[in-house]
Amino acid sequence: MKESIYIFTNGTLKRKDNSLVYITEANQKKYIPVENVREIMVFGETTINNKLLVFLAQKEIILSYFNYHGYYSGSFYPREHYNSGFMILSQATAYNNPEHRLKIAKQFVMGAAQNSLKIISYYINRDKDLDNQKNEIISKISEIDAQKNINELMSVEGKIKQIYYSCFNNILNQPDFTFSTRNKRPPKDFINALISFSNSLIYTIVLSEIYQTHLDPRIGFLHATNSRRFSLNLDIAEIFKPIIGDRLIFSLINKRIITPDCFEKNSNGILLNNKGKQNFLKQFQLKLEQTIKYPKLKRNVSYRQLIRLEIYKLEKDIIQEKNYEPFIVSW
Repeated sequence: MKESIYIFTNGTLKRKDNSLVYITEANQKKYIPVENVREIMVFGETTINNKLLVFLAQKEIILSYFNYHGYYSGSFYPREHYNSGFMILSQATAYNNPEHRLKIAKQFVMGAAQNSLKIISYYINRDKDLDNQKNEIISKISEIDAQKNINELMSVEGKIKQIYYSCFNNILNQPDFTFSTRNKRPPKDFINALISFSNSLIYTIVLSEIYQTHLDPRIGFLHATNSRRFSLNLDIAEIFKPIIGDRLIFSLINKRIITPDCFEKNSNGILLNNKGKQNFLKQFQLKLEQTIKYPKLKRNVSYRQLIRLEIYKLEKDIIQEKNYEPFIVSW
C-alpha cells in the first residue's frame, strides 16, 4: 500500500537509480522505495534538483513544502496525467455560470455545517452542554439556500464557524487548552496552532486526491479562482475538516498525545514543535486509514477514500449528470 512520506530533518532528497534516497546533514542515508510513495511532505530544509523533479513527475508523486511554522507553502504538482479537455471546459463553464457555481458552493457550506453539527451532537450525547450552539447552527443552516451570491454565502459560513468554534472549550474542558476565537497568522494559542496545522494537512491530502481525477484544482467554486495556485482543494476540504481534523484534535488532547510541551512560542505566536508535528502526523495518518460505513456502496471505506469519492460526485455535477450532494457523516 502506498504511503505518505514526511520529512522533518534538514538534508537532500535525491533520485538514486530507480528509487529515492534522503541524505541528512549528518550524511545518514534513508532509502525510500518509490513504488511505496503516494506523496512527500517536507517540513525541514530540504535540497532538491531537477533530476529529482523529473523523476517524481514520471512517478506521478506530488511534493509539498511546509514552512518552519507548519504552514503549507506550495507543491510540485506533476503535469496532469488524467487531463480531460471536456472536463476542464465543463469545470470552467460551471464556474462561469453564477447559478451553477453558487449551487455547488452552497453544498460545500452545507456539508461543512452539517458535519460540524454532527460533532456537536456527538458531544451532547456525552453530556456536554451545547444545545444552544446546536440550535443556533440549525437556524443558520436554514439560511444557506436563500443566499444570492458567494459573498453572502461566505458570510453565513463564517457565522456558522464562529458558533461551532465557541463549542471547543466545552468539548475539551482542559485548562491548558482554552480557545477564545479563531486566529491564523500567527496562532495565539494551542488550539489555533493545531487547527492551522491540521487544515494545512487536509488541504494537501485533498490536492493529492484531486490529482488522481479529471478535475483541475485551480478552479474552485466557494473559494474564488484567482491568483491563488489552487482553490478546489480548499472547497472540498471544508467538508472534511470537522470530521477528520477537529475530531482528531479533540482526541489527541483528551488522550494527552498532544500536551503543552508539544508547542513553542516565539515572535510568530504559538507553533507546534517537531515533537508535536510528529505526534500529530502519526495519528493523522491513522485517521486517514480508518474506515467507516459508506451506505451508497454498502461497504466500509477509509476517510481518504471518502475524499476521492467526494471528488467523483463533484465531477458528475459539473458534467450535469447528477446533482452534487456533500458527504454527511452518519455517526
